[in-house]
Formats: sequence, C-alpha cells, structure tokens
Amino acid sequence: MEKKTFRCVECNEVATELHRDYRNGILKITICDSCHKPVDKYIEYDPVIILIDAILCKTQAFGHILFNTSLNIHWKLCVFCLLCEAYLRWSELHSSEQSSDPADLIRYTKEWEFYGMFGLAALELSAFCGGVLLFLWVWVARLQGGTVEASLLLRALLLSCYGKVLLIPVVIWEHDYSLLCLSLIKLFVLTSNSQAVRVILNCSRRLSLVAVCLGLLSESVTAQACKRLPWSFQDTWMF
Repeated sequence: MEKKTFRCVECNEVATELHRDYRNGILKITICDSCHKPVDKYIEYDPVIILIDAILCKTQAFGHILFNTSLNIHWKLCVFCLLCEAYLRWSELHSSEQSSDPADLIRYTKEWEFYGMFGLAALELSAFCGGVLLFLWVWVARLQGGTVEASLLLRALLLSCYGKVLLIPVVIWEHDYSLLCLSLIKLFVLTSNSQAVRVILNCSRRLSLVAVCLGLLSESVTAQACKRLPWSFQDTWMF
C-alpha cells in the first residue's frame, strides 16, 4: 500500500508520520526535520480548540484539517451552505409578500423558487471556484512552472466556506443591522478562502488575496449576468 504523506503545519514540509508509537501506550510526536518543531501539534488538541483556531483563520489549523486529517465532508458542507444561502435569498424575495390568506398556504407548499435560488447560488459558487482555480493554474502552473492540485484546492475552497452557515442566524434574528452582518460574513468567508489557498500552495498572502478577489469578480459578473437575463426565477417557477 502507498504510504500516506503529511505536511508540517509550521513550514508546510512533507512528513511521513505525525507521531511514532513505541508500544505500551507511549506515543511521541514527530519533529519536523526542516523547522525542528512538531509536525502537527493539533493531534493532541481537542476538536473544539481546532475549530476555534480555524475560525480565527490560523494557517496551522487549516494545514491540520486540509493535509493531516481524512475529513471528506466538503461536498456535504457545500450543499448545506448553498441551502443556507438559498433560504436567505428566498426569504428576502418573499419578505414583502406576507399574507394571512389560507389560499397562500397551498402556494407556499410548492416553493419552486427556493430551488431556483439554490441553483443560482450554486452557479455563483462554481464561478467563484472556477475563477480562483483558473487564475492559479495560469499563474502557478503556466507562468512559474509549478503544479496546482485542482482537487485538493477545490476541497480547501469548499471547506473554507463554512462561514456561510451563519446566514441562518442572521435570518432568524432579523434586525436593522442585517446588511452589516451579511457584509461581515462575506468578508469572513473570503478571508477563510484566502487562508486556504495560502496553505495549499504555500504562497504569499498577496497571491492568495489576488486569487480570491478574481474569484469574487467572476462570481459578481455571473450574478449580474443572471439578473440581466430576459426571465426571472419567479416567472419561471410559478405555475
């Protein structure tokens, strides 16, 4: 069997093991040959501490999650985040259409518009990830002669979008500062995306920020293009 490789969370160097088992319950954390620090200090940490460090956008926590764990929930997390975003857009669409008419209950049992919003959110996320991947492929692979692991980078981008789950509390506890909260959530997600790119490629902060900004530009262009189409989701999904 092929031996699994890990990465040092401090210097991003490749390591063959995170700890060594000396039997009788004696474990010793592996020390990195490059930086002479523990390869992954987080293997001793409680998951709550790891989550807190990830929320604080620490590169070491991102490295532990992306390289040294077998966490494969990125697609499930992606779908959940898209559902949160679709629900937010759908609730905004109907915020001015509240009615006490019992006949409206039948119409709201088939909210096809929600699926339309889900598709739009998925399209915009695809445009964002595609923009980031395309830029990094051109810059790193073509111009600098490096390699870009598209699947690993895509996994990192999807996992780093976990901040979108905060959209639901914003909708539930609606108040006058919702727009500010949404802006802060968007900024947090983009910061997490930037840190994920930085960890995967071991690149400078400037390059990761440029990649994320271009991805955001691609997402914005896609959103504006959808708004200019000669049809709307409301007209399409209403029967």
